[in-house]
Amino acid sequence: MDTVFTPPVAVASQANRAIGAMFFCVFGGAWLALWAHEVFVAPLAAYVLISFATLIFFWLVLRIYKLHAPALRAEPETREKRRQSRGFHIVNTGQWIVLMVVANVLANIGLASWIIPAAIFIVGAHFVPLAKLFNYPPHYITGAAMMLLAVLYPRLAPGGAGSSIGCLGAGIILWSSAAWAITRTRPQNAA
Repeated sequence: MDTVFTPPVAVASQANRAIGAMFFCVFGGAWLALWAHEVFVAPLAAYVLISFATLIFFWLVLRIYKLHAPALRAEPETREKRRQSRGFHIVNTGQWIVLMVVANVLANIGLASWIIPAAIFIVGAHFVPLAKLFNYPPHYITGAAMMLLAVLYPRLAPGGAGSSIGCLGAGIILWSSAAWAITRTRPQNAA
C-alpha cells in the first residue's frame, strides 16, 4: 500500500508565530552567550556551540515560516493588522528606550550589577501588552517567567544580582517560548 505525503495546509497564524520564534531564537542565543561569557574563562567553545544551536534552531523555525508564509501573504491588509503592527512597534521601541534609560541610571548610581535583572524584567514586561495585542496567551507565560526570574534570582543565587544564572534562565525561557510557538497549533484567524 503506497502512502502519499500530503503537505500541511499553510496557516497564517503559524507564519506569524514563526516570525516571533525567530526573534526568540536569536535573543535566546544572545542571553546564553552572555551566560557563557560570565561562566567560562575561555568561552570560545561555548560561543561556537551556542551559535551552532541557535543557527540550527533558527533554520528549523525559518522552514516552518516558509511553509506557512504563503497563507500570511494571502491575507488582506486590514485595519486590525495595521493596528497590531503599530502597537508592536510602539511596545518594542518603548522597551528599548526603557532598557537604555534604566541601564544608564543603574550604572551611574553604582548599581551596575542590577542591569541584567532589570533588563530581564523589562523584556518580560514587554510581553504583557504583546499578549493582549496579538491575543496570544503564551506571551503572558513568557513575560511572567522572565519577570519572576528577574525578581527571584538576585535574591536566591549565590552571586546575587551579578549571578550568571539570570542570563541562562532568560535564554532558556526564550528558547522554550520559541519551541512552544512553533509546535502549538491555533485557529486560522488567530495571530
